[in-house]
Amino acid sequence: MFSIIQAAGWPIWPLLACSIVALALVIERFSSLKAQKVAPARLLGEVLIVSRNAVPPPDVVAQLEQNSVLGEVLASGLLALSANPYISEADLRSELEGAGRQAAHKLERYLAALATIASAAPLLGLLGTVIGMIEIFGAQAGTGGGAAGGNPAQLAQGISMALYNTAFGLIVAIPALIFWRYFRARVDGYLLTMELAAESFLRHLNTLRK
Repeated sequence: MFSIIQAAGWPIWPLLACSIVALALVIERFSSLKAQKVAPARLLGEVLIVSRNAVPPPDVVAQLEQNSVLGEVLASGLLALSANPYISEADLRSELEGAGRQAAHKLERYLAALATIASAAPLLGLLGTVIGMIEIFGAQAGTGGGAAGGNPAQLAQGISMALYNTAFGLIVAIPALIFWRYFRARVDGYLLTMELAAESFLRHLNTLRK
């Protein structure tokens, strides 16, 4: 492996850095986008039961807020209603929508960085390819002849640099793109789930308003 890195030259180091960052982002997103941390299946039903007659006590609301991302959205409605029992439906909806936007921002965190790596890695590989080609032409120009008169060692080094960087750029970009699309679809699914849950919860909160 180290011999490949040596043959690829210095242009491969930014690609190695991108691969490490991409791997860290993928692991972090897998950990953060678990269903239990975002939108537990039974959470809405449990909250509807607990608040069927009145707003739950502050400690229960605080526990809900720490439960998951969906819990934060639902807790925002309970906190708004607790602060102002006469709050209008429009203001209550606004509170839930604001919490929803914050939740969306939290779920989409680092996805832009992963998409950037997926886009930049092939370009970095192409940069290494161009530098490798420059090495090849430099080896030929140094002898004043064609490929037959060129320095074989420099020619081999230039070709290796070009091919290794191209390949490594694609090796980094393809998984990054796949995981970005996977996480993007997962986040979209969670956002739809939370939107439907918030709409249902808003109707429930309207029955508690005075």
